[in-house]
Amino acid sequence: MQAARQRCPETTRQNLLDAAHREIYVHGFQGASLERILTDTGLSKGALYHHFTTKQALGLAVIEEVIGARLRREWIEPVARAPQPLRMLRELIEHKQQKATGLSIRLGCDLNNLMQEMSPLDETFRNALAQLIQAWRTALQDALERAQAAGEVRADADCARAALFIVAAVEGCTGVSKNQHDVTDYRACLDGVKEYLISLQA
Repeated sequence: MQAARQRCPETTRQNLLDAAHREIYVHGFQGASLERILTDTGLSKGALYHHFTTKQALGLAVIEEVIGARLRREWIEPVARAPQPLRMLRELIEHKQQKATGLSIRLGCDLNNLMQEMSPLDETFRNALAQLIQAWRTALQDALERAQAAGEVRADADCARAALFIVAAVEGCTGVSKNQHDVTDYRACLDGVKEYLISLQA
């Protein structure tokens, strides 16, 4: 019973984070409604403010604990442990192409959405988002350098520049396709990223 009571606050906090992420993903941070989050979770305002004293604190926690966790799970960890990082990157992009739906294209990328919305408005948000982008870039650069040392990537490739371009290209494909509402454009754009990866091969 004691263990169950100890887990309860953690479960409540996670439920709030998940609901806030869904709300922000659909409506943006500025348009996100705390009332809708509470309705979604069935929790009270007291429960919300016990865990997050302000809407900004909730949003920053979503960035680190939900969006950051997704980024680590979908991009950073797979390339970090891959024996052939360049091949893994192509597989990750192919997976993005395969799982894309009309709804996911219309809503865009949670990370990209917040970068575009909040970077000009709130320096704390901008810094939190920049840390995620930097972690992604660093993970890709490290993986490419490892692939370069193993002979998978061309010796003359600039891995830092390549990592920056891959991140920017992936996010750019998402942003343009969100405007166009076209999953075909999204997949075609990512084909271009895969072609770039092929150009890095030794």
